[in-house]
This record gives sequence, C-alpha cells and structure tokens, in this order.
Amino acid sequence: MTVDSLVIRDEQPADADAVESILQAAFADHPHSQQTEHLIVRRLREAGELVLPQVAVLDDTIVGYATFSAVQLSPQHDGWYGLGPVAVAPAFQGHRIGSTLIDSGLKALKAMGAAGGVVLGEPQFYRRFGFERGFGVTFDGAPPEYFMAQAFRGTVPSAAVSYHPAFFGAD
Repeated sequence: MTVDSLVIRDEQPADADAVESILQAAFADHPHSQQTEHLIVRRLREAGELVLPQVAVLDDTIVGYATFSAVQLSPQHDGWYGLGPVAVAPAFQGHRIGSTLIDSGLKALKAMGAAGGVVLGEPQFYRRFGFERGFGVTFDGAPPEYFMAQAFRGTVPSAAVSYHPAFFGAD
C-alpha cells in the first residue's frame, strides 16, 4: 500500500459520520480504551470545542482523524491544548498516517499562537513529536508516565490539567 496521495485537510461537517466510524474501529480493541472516543468527539463537536480537527484522505476516502481541544491549567495558564483523539482506520495503520496528522495539527497549533500542548498516550510514540514527561504538569487519574507536555513558547508550567467535560460523559 502506498500513501503518496494522502491529503490532510480540515474536517468538514459532512465528514462526521466517517470520522465516528474510524474512531470506533480504531479503538475497538485498544487495551486502554473504554471505546468512547467517538462519543467524546461528538460531544466536543456539539459544544463547539473541537480545535483544528483534521482528516486524512486517501483516494477520496477518510482514513484518519486528529483533533485538539482547549485544556485548563491550574494555576491558570492560557493557550494550552490537548491532543486527541487521534485515530487511523485499522487497515491503514502502520503507514505514518497518524504521525502525519499529528505533525500537521501541531504545526497549525503553533501557527495560531498556542502556548503548548498535552497528550495522554504511549510515551515512545508521542516523544517523536516533542512531548516529554516529567514536567510539573499533571492530570489526575492518569499514570504520570503516560501524561506528557510540550511548550511552544516559554516553558511547561507546574500545573494541574483539566479536560473539557465532554471527555467524561458530560457537555
């Protein structure tokens, strides 16, 4: 399989069903998932809280998705965003589609003047994008080794991170 013709573009309203299907398929057998990623994105979309949602398109078919959402830091630090969910259709995993989506999203996030980003995920994967663990940024309930941050300007603050209620089944 070749992904030379892969196109990354902003999500459009008509993409919602395809995105939801990809999220469900990509996380169906993931050992650390509660299989609610599609619901999280749906609630974030309904609340108008998706930031830079992008899709990966191959031969007119959506094969991947990534988005950000604003996070709150306490004490207050503005301009921070959480990466995720990120998903690639199972048949297309292992071809750097997710990495391409993440690179594109981080570039756009930096261009809009964001202060930094956080991610909850596999350290060996997310380190390649500049995320590091061991800063003073924390997320209650997550193993600290899986919660990482990177500053786009300044330094990573010592702060507790809160995600939008959509991540927890509320709006």
